[in-house]
Amino acid sequence: MPKMKTKSSAKKRFKVTGTGKIKRKHAFKSHILTKKSKKRKLKLTHDTLVHKSDVANIKQQLTL
Repeated sequence: MPKMKTKSSAKKRFKVTGTGKIKRKHAFKSHILTKKSKKRKLKLTHDTLVHKSDVANIKQQLTL
């Protein structure tokens, strides 16, 4: 049986931490930044963890 392929889009968007959690970046930080407050843009800069309801789906895409 052949190897399972990883979804290329998923491997570009998500990283797995040492403890097995999945990190992601925030959306809405690429353009039209003039109308967004400094505080809002700063909060969007930092990474966050994927919600627990989405973890199984993303792990399947990353073939973990």
